[in-house]
Amino acid sequence: MDQLRAILVDDEMVSLQNLNQKLAEFCPDIKVVGTAQRPEEAIKLIRHEVPDVVFLDIEMPRMSGLRMLEELKGFRFDVIFTTAYNHYAVEALRAKAFDYLMKPVGIADLQSCIERLLKDINGRPKNVTNQVPTIPKSKSQDDKISIPTGDGLEFIPVKSITHITSSSNYSTIFLTDGKKMLVTRPLGDFEEMLLPYNFFRVHNSHLVNLKYVKKYIRGEGGQVVMQDGETIDVSRRKKDDFLKALSNSK
Repeated sequence: MDQLRAILVDDEMVSLQNLNQKLAEFCPDIKVVGTAQRPEEAIKLIRHEVPDVVFLDIEMPRMSGLRMLEELKGFRFDVIFTTAYNHYAVEALRAKAFDYLMKPVGIADLQSCIERLLKDINGRPKNVTNQVPTIPKSKSQDDKISIPTGDGLEFIPVKSITHITSSSNYSTIFLTDGKKMLVTRPLGDFEEMLLPYNFFRVHNSHLVNLKYVKKYIRGEGGQVVMQDGETIDVSRRKKDDFLKALSNSK
């Protein structure tokens, strides 16, 4: 078969250059037709070039690789995630990516991945092409999310999370049993992950599980009292949307 047309997406130029070089030297079945450092740029490039495969970083400013895929529904290509963070493995699997490579990407791992991709594509019916992965939108709080720990991943039931607060790139997860977990991830990551599960970001620093909101106290923005007694400020600009979401959740 002809070379597979590939697009590389990563906000780090060094990572882009390293992957591009390795593909050129060690993977003759791949032809890189474009690279992008910004998700918005990548979306336009993918729509224009219609690649066979996209090597996609997950953690990028403004828009994650997972979120970027949601913007590309209807387009057909295989996705190989490249990331420096192993705690995204579960999300990558749920997104139905073809593979998940840790950075810096090793030559042997890259060659093995391409070999399996070619075998998979050659085994598909001629009239079937791969459709862009979509992120599941299950609303069941019985689902679990993965939280990175010092020795791996911990899987936390969504229904056990009452709220999450943040400071810079650190987030503290509050659980129904009174425990707290400090995680090196910005609140925006959790907002994106938990939005389908009836969570709402009431403030730049606070994400709450609407299931555990006990009371709303009126004010300029107001405050919410959680079932564990915690009082959380609601920003003025979030107030109306929050009250609407709270009403719809009951």
